[in-house]
Amino acid sequence: MGIFGRISDIFKANINDALDKAEDPAKMIKLMVVEMQESISKATSGLATAMAQEKKLERDYKKHAQSAQQWEQKAMQALSAGNEDLARKALAKKADADGQANQYKVMYEQAATTTGKLKSQVDMLKSKLNEAKMKESTLLARQESAKAQKQIAKQVGSLDFSSSFAKFDKFEEKILKQEAEAQAFTELSEGDTSLNDDFKMLEQNSAVDDDLARLRAKMNQGG
Repeated sequence: MGIFGRISDIFKANINDALDKAEDPAKMIKLMVVEMQESISKATSGLATAMAQEKKLERDYKKHAQSAQQWEQKAMQALSAGNEDLARKALAKKADADGQANQYKVMYEQAATTTGKLKSQVDMLKSKLNEAKMKESTLLARQESAKAQKQIAKQVGSLDFSSSFAKFDKFEEKILKQEAEAQAFTELSEGDTSLNDDFKMLEQNSAVDDDLARLRAKMNQGG
């Protein structure tokens, strides 16, 4: 199992353990982001090691390839000097260097392929981390909104509207009774005033009649 496989298993184990504990969602989300950051840190460290190994294999491959070229040139130099035996020895060294160079070339190419895959995986993890961070802010905002809605729902649910409206009805009945009593007193007051006016008018008419009778009597005496 590669380094990314181990990191993935550790990451999943930690997250599943936290989920089993049914902790606060906000803490859970933050924990997941932290876990992803730690995974990326470990993966990046592994990538750095792989890249260093790739570079070393590349240097070794080039060193042996260059050595093979140098022994070939020496063989040519020996032949030019008429020393075939020395040329043979140089070519034998060249063959050894070619063999080493070919081995390191294969290892270098394999390392380069592995490093390329690791780099792609690290880039993918970083992209996932950025996505997780964006979702973190969104989910935390949604959680706060849900808490607020829940609190409002609790407050509204605690109100006894039936009892409140029953009190309103009771108060309305009292007010209607007071209005009826005020109207009744007003009508009674208006009735008394009218009756008094009638009596005053009657008294006034009686006084006029008395004055009229006296005036007639006085006129009759004068006649």
